[in-house]
Amino acid sequence: MVFSFTLFLVLFVLIGLSSMFHSRGTKKDYYLASSSIAPSLVGLSAVATNNSGYMFIGVIGYTYATGLASIWLMIGWIAGDMLVSAVTHSRLRKATARTGEVSFAGVLSNWNGKPNVLLQRVSAVITLVFLLAYSSAQLVAGGKALHVLFGWHQWAGAVIGAVLVMAYCLAGGIRASIWTDAAQSIVMVLAMGVLLVVATTSLGGLSPAITEMGKVDGFLDLFPKNLVVPGILGGILFAVSWGFAGLSVIGQPHIMIRFMALDDSSKMHRARLWYYIWFIAFYAMATAVGMLARVHLADPGGFDAELALPMMAMDLLPPFLVGLVLAGIFAATMSTADSLVLSCSSALTHDLLPHNIENPRLLKLGTGLICALALSWALFNKQSVFSLVIMAWSGLASAFAPLLLVLCFGGKPGQRLSLTAMFAGLGVAMLWRYLGWQTAIYEGMPGILAGLLILSAPLLLKAFLRKPDKPR
Repeated sequence: MVFSFTLFLVLFVLIGLSSMFHSRGTKKDYYLASSSIAPSLVGLSAVATNNSGYMFIGVIGYTYATGLASIWLMIGWIAGDMLVSAVTHSRLRKATARTGEVSFAGVLSNWNGKPNVLLQRVSAVITLVFLLAYSSAQLVAGGKALHVLFGWHQWAGAVIGAVLVMAYCLAGGIRASIWTDAAQSIVMVLAMGVLLVVATTSLGGLSPAITEMGKVDGFLDLFPKNLVVPGILGGILFAVSWGFAGLSVIGQPHIMIRFMALDDSSKMHRARLWYYIWFIAFYAMATAVGMLARVHLADPGGFDAELALPMMAMDLLPPFLVGLVLAGIFAATMSTADSLVLSCSSALTHDLLPHNIENPRLLKLGTGLICALALSWALFNKQSVFSLVIMAWSGLASAFAPLLLVLCFGGKPGQRLSLTAMFAGLGVAMLWRYLGWQTAIYEGMPGILAGLLILSAPLLLKAFLRKPDKPR
């Protein structure tokens, strides 16, 4: 187990370190790989970054506790992601080339050729706060996995993850992150696939497994029971709200930077094809494994549900394959953590500090500082991985997704209107979570709608006040 785990980790680190031989020593290369990444690498990297420890730990834990109703997370998430990416990804890549910016906040703030310094700096602060929370959740997820499999304290896994992330972030920046992401995405899918096959086979096949699931009260219900609006209408609203979780991907700087790094905007359809084939396969397997875990680990009150996958791996797999699963979990956490750290670093050194910082040592110093802050947050964190990731995901989406959508459709909101929409969307999403309503409707839905409403208000008001032409 230790051997296979170590083998894969060493492989990932070597892949990341090898990227230093392709480094050009510039800020654009460190944060954007000089926009030279092939479509296949963009797609695989985006999958690994999107799915992270949240999928191995958070989604499987949620599915273990919720049952079949969790499938709406997958359907809504992927559908929303596919719908919005068709509009935004290619336009974002073109805007990246047009503005010459190396950060997500930088491109949004300079989209129409007029620099908005205040907007860029406020966006950077929001990015820093929420991506630090997000990255700490990834380190917590890795720590939980090591705690189950090796009996180590959870802080040990967080520290190991942070050290490895630092190693290849400092070596090659975003290029190292993307290269290792591609390798990690393969290990992630392989690990989840192995566990799915073994868990199903151990129950005698698919039909007996479904029979066992049916013995758990409400586990095969199509919709959750704790809906604000009961019945089919409430179920539809629940599913649609998670479609906004998928739409929220366009507000995630660490994912969108992958598509910004594509070598040619005309190849975006190929990058999206790689992304969605891998994404759908992985999410479907994760949901199935989460449901199987409820049969294999039948005492939901006896342990942390977010430890279901590593515990099931320990029970069902030989040591070498347990190491593979653990490597898959760590691959997921690291592939996202390094992306988050680099996005935070670019927010600090490019968006907040003067733009003339090109010294590679200063850029890497910023990366090291961000990694240390993420680790500190992880060591003192008391929230679940699922809760922390969704909070960060919805906060970023509510702040940035409405603005990006309006810009992609040709809108030209001013700085004051853009800032108002960002704070309104973010405020609505956080209030929704504070009130506890996110259990029925994902908080990003009202947050995004609030931002869109404010950004479109001037146009709606103008149309309302416009007098009809007199008949001739």
